[in-house]
Amino acid sequence: MGRLLTLMTSQWADLDLETMCKTAKEMGYDGIEIACQGKHLDVKRAATDMAYVQEIKDLLAKYDLKCYAAASHIIGQCVGDYNDPRLNNFAPPELADKPDEIRAWAIETMKLVPVACKNLGIKVSTGFVGSPIWKYIYSFPQTTEEMIEAGFQEIYDLWCPILDVFRECDVKFALEVHPGEIAFDYYSTKRLLEKFKDRPEFGLNFDPSHLLWQGVTPHVFLNDFIDRVYHVHMKDVGVMYDGRVGVLGSHIDFGDLRRAWNFRSLGHGNVNFEEIIRVLNAYDYQGPLSVEWEDSGMDRIAGATEAAAFVRKVDFAKSDVKFDAAIAN
Repeated sequence: MGRLLTLMTSQWADLDLETMCKTAKEMGYDGIEIACQGKHLDVKRAATDMAYVQEIKDLLAKYDLKCYAAASHIIGQCVGDYNDPRLNNFAPPELADKPDEIRAWAIETMKLVPVACKNLGIKVSTGFVGSPIWKYIYSFPQTTEEMIEAGFQEIYDLWCPILDVFRECDVKFALEVHPGEIAFDYYSTKRLLEKFKDRPEFGLNFDPSHLLWQGVTPHVFLNDFIDRVYHVHMKDVGVMYDGRVGVLGSHIDFGDLRRAWNFRSLGHGNVNFEEIIRVLNAYDYQGPLSVEWEDSGMDRIAGATEAAAFVRKVDFAKSDVKFDAAIAN
């Protein structure tokens, strides 16, 4: 029996929760990583209304599904980002184009996330923290070290009051290292974890797809940060540099074949999942493997069903004996 296999539901938030649970079960999953958005998890209700909490627990039980993590990505993004019109897609409609109110809503809602998790028996919230300095990704106009440090400090200051509630509720927050976040690659992650070294409730949601296309080797990243990895996404990406389109994507939308990289259904990209499983086995990671299914070129039911079978196959158990023990004297 391998690790718990779950499906991250953010990309399925158009479905009502019962349809989502039924579909996940039919596709072969053991559980869901429930999204704090769409028709799936109302964070405020789950933090304050135990009847609502029981409804969700009953629904999960009906389809024999587990829930280990809650995905709070779009809420957390609104904490660290500021005055970006794209956040109107994430915040309540009445807060559109009101950056101070969007941030205040995000902070207060993120404080409710660990309470909701505790009520539901969930131990981890995966998510984003945003970034006040993502616009400095290329240092022109010239960017000073003081400007970068101020950005990391701002994230620390914004998130510590939120993490206080995570600590009180005994729930972990797992940042998904991702472009658009203050930690997006190896060394930005190292810097952020050093900033949060006194906050053990703050860790990582390992997702190999966002690392590979940047040129970071996923299993090396995983090995080096394993002590702060609290959750694992299984997600693939196809990398196809053809001499025309570069790593930054040329403002060409996902799925377009002109792109140098696109997210792919598991097993259809270039991520080396065997090396990832070997690292997880070496450090005895017993958390779930959660499929985040994204592939603009494939039907999602067929793709996510195939992805479940792919993870079952690749999630091999580690050996409990040395291979040459039988030939010892």
